[in-house]
Amino acid sequence: MSSDPNLAGNLYADIIDLPRPVSAKHPPMPMADRAAQFAPFAALSGHDDMIGERLHEHTMQIEFGDQYWDLD
Repeated sequence: MSSDPNLAGNLYADIIDLPRPVSAKHPPMPMADRAAQFAPFAALSGHDDMIGERLHEHTMQIEFGDQYWDLD
């Protein structure tokens, strides 16, 4: 790989100013749908709930010590 800064410009000089291709088959995707592709997702469903439950249990044990029993 070359470190010549002009090399990249020379490689793409023939296509750099071409217009963006537009599909004849597929309509453009709405911006809201495009944004949804990059939205965060829950890789582990229920993980946040489980962490919250454990935090609650530990908080109760700290506040009430050995007298805490899970009544659920």
